[in-house]
Amino acid sequence: MSSSLTLFSGPHTRDIAEQMRSLSGDVTLGTIRWDSFPDNWPKTFIEEADAVRGRDVAFLAAFEDPSDIFAQMSVLYALPRYEANSLTVFLPFFSTGTMDRVDRSGEIVTAATLARMLSAIPHCHGTGPARIVISDIHALQERFYFSDNVVPVLISAIPLLKKRLREEPDADRISIAYPDEGAYKRFHGQFDEYPQIVCNKRRDGAKRVVTIKDGNPRGRHAVIVDDLIMTGGTALECKMALSAAGAAQTSLYATHPVFPDASWRRFLDKGFRRIWVTDSCPTTAHAARNARSFEVLSQAPLLTQFLLERR
Repeated sequence: MSSSLTLFSGPHTRDIAEQMRSLSGDVTLGTIRWDSFPDNWPKTFIEEADAVRGRDVAFLAAFEDPSDIFAQMSVLYALPRYEANSLTVFLPFFSTGTMDRVDRSGEIVTAATLARMLSAIPHCHGTGPARIVISDIHALQERFYFSDNVVPVLISAIPLLKKRLREEPDADRISIAYPDEGAYKRFHGQFDEYPQIVCNKRRDGAKRVVTIKDGNPRGRHAVIVDDLIMTGGTALECKMALSAAGAAQTSLYATHPVFPDASWRRFLDKGFRRIWVTDSCPTTAHAARNARSFEVLSQAPLLTQFLLERR
């Protein structure tokens, strides 16, 4: 990596940016003032903006709260205008990803809307289109919602989990469990070295019913793996099914801990050995960081490695 990379962070991602700087001395942190006017519209200022000229620039974004998106998009549109040589946008959580298709007339595919907004980022004068780096996107086809004006890059945070699993005292008894077919399709190829369990999810009115379709959890430490958790109903039903089938321990992993309305609290007394999440939703991850059984896996090493390998 050359010494000319400046990393900016959004209103809630400064801690992650500082971890990235500690991992590579070639990363310089830029500063943005995230203020607002009395009417709550953003009053945003890039410190030493002229120093951006001719430098490779990265921006660490978090779109978990819709009210934060406008200010961050304004910065992303501005950085190429200050003549950055290149722009890499780290957006670990593509927050509209669950609304990716139309099942009935009148539904709005907001994943496509956000992709259009990001696709409007101007080209940099040195290298052209911005790269949009997303971790464990909910549906792979969403990469095609972006226009050719930007380059979407899909990465996975699963290596962070696998490193952690190798450190577990019962690493030889771990099986990977998927709460539904969607999670199996997304992740099974990354866990070839583990026995795998596939569950089936169906709805019975307002209730989710999860049953085991394939695999045997008896006597195993079953680690449920999914891309994101909303309120967690499916994960809890999956745990019940695994425990009823004889799992000795159950843990849970999700790259994106959405947990609206602090719903992570409902997991505190459910008997999970570990609940691993990343900091892709930084405010939620920070709130749950010290809670019983929760462990936050920082994406800073993953994103720093991307910079080292792709520059």
